[in-house]
Amino acid sequence: MAQAKRKRRTKHRGTPAGTIEARGRTGRKPEPAERGADRRAARANRFDKPPTWQGAASRAGVAAAIFLVAVVALFRQPLQAAIPIAIFMFLVYIPLGFYTDSFLYRRRMAKKRQGD
Repeated sequence: MAQAKRKRRTKHRGTPAGTIEARGRTGRKPEPAERGADRRAARANRFDKPPTWQGAASRAGVAAAIFLVAVVALFRQPLQAAIPIAIFMFLVYIPLGFYTDSFLYRRRMAKKRQGD
């Protein structure tokens, strides 16, 4: 008969007091320089990529959805009246977000060039 539940790959690490330690890193603790460097490098790499229209559209979609919920919930507008407003805001947010990101990207790259 097949096993009902998947077997654990690692043991629970219980203590004599009966508490269970959280799974995760069991080796040496990372040095402070090691911990911060990875996060900073990942953040820098993310901001070094040029902005895209697809990224702007996805952020605009999220913002328009939040705007739609806010209009319906806070201003008590009917959904049929709020949807066209949200679509209009979506169409406004796309270029607004893209050009804002482009401005910030160009400024960041100019600062990077001056610092090198």
